[in-house]
Amino acid sequence: MKLGPFTFDAPVFLAPMAGVTDTAYRIIAHDKGCPLCYAEMVSSQGIHFKNEHTLAMLQSEKGERPLAMQIFAATPEMAAEAAAYVEALGTADILDFNMGCPAPKVVKNGEGSALMRDPERATAILTAIRKAVKMPFTVKMRIGWDSEHINVGELAQRAEAAGVDAIAVHGRTREQFYAGHADWSKIADVRRAVSIPVIANGDVRTYDDLDRIREATGCEAVMIGRAAQGNPWIFHQFTHYLRTGERLPGPTMHERAAVIVRHLDLLLKYKGDYVGPREMRKHATWYTRGIVHGAVLRDRFNKATTRDDFLAILREFFDYHE
Repeated sequence: MKLGPFTFDAPVFLAPMAGVTDTAYRIIAHDKGCPLCYAEMVSSQGIHFKNEHTLAMLQSEKGERPLAMQIFAATPEMAAEAAAYVEALGTADILDFNMGCPAPKVVKNGEGSALMRDPERATAILTAIRKAVKMPFTVKMRIGWDSEHINVGELAQRAEAAGVDAIAVHGRTREQFYAGHADWSKIADVRRAVSIPVIANGDVRTYDDLDRIREATGCEAVMIGRAAQGNPWIFHQFTHYLRTGERLPGPTMHERAAVIVRHLDLLLKYKGDYVGPREMRKHATWYTRGIVHGAVLRDRFNKATTRDDFLAILREFFDYHE
């Protein structure tokens, strides 16, 4: 798949996830073979008002490039301003616009998946962004607002006409949030409706899922979301599989523990001694999901407040030593 100056021979990308795909996790995902990471969504209003927390989310490191930065907005003016700011900042290589977030606090402001109900405004926003930036520009959307209003094909055609370079489609409606099953047939409809690359997203967890979604949709790329939580190895496994056909095993317990420590150290670096360990709690429970003593581990991790606390848990349960 080609996107601007970038060519991806095994295009398995990290989906943008709020509270997950920050700099720390993106660096780890990149280290584990992810060819393109999407950052968590950033508010255009926050950029406009120069909110300190928002601007911090726009920072990146060389070790996670190429990087796609995602913004969300309700108006063409706000979207164009934010897009131009991101391009001028130079911390990302690709700009993505969010038309898929189902969160009520986003939708009530006319942002995210609310734009699926307003094709004219969505088109105006995408057109304004394209005029504001020269960098590669993608959009992520759902298949519709609800089962009675599946309009992703129309919106995808509008996006292509507006100058968008690629479209990522999550095969659920806004009404579904993350429940039920992704409808890959609707993603296939988008692939047939446009000539630009389409990135398929939703319910890809295993090698067989990867095979099935590629066959069912015909898409150029696949985007991994929740299956990558606590599992950055999925990117090396999937990209290696696409290149060679070989199915690699999952990580050993020692590899899990080592990445937990690496992730924690990055969070300490970027978010400090108080926030870092507390944000690490959810990641640590994801890294150890499905293993023996999982419930006990979750309880212990959720009480950890320092690096030493995490190391003590890893020594006890994983016999891990730095």
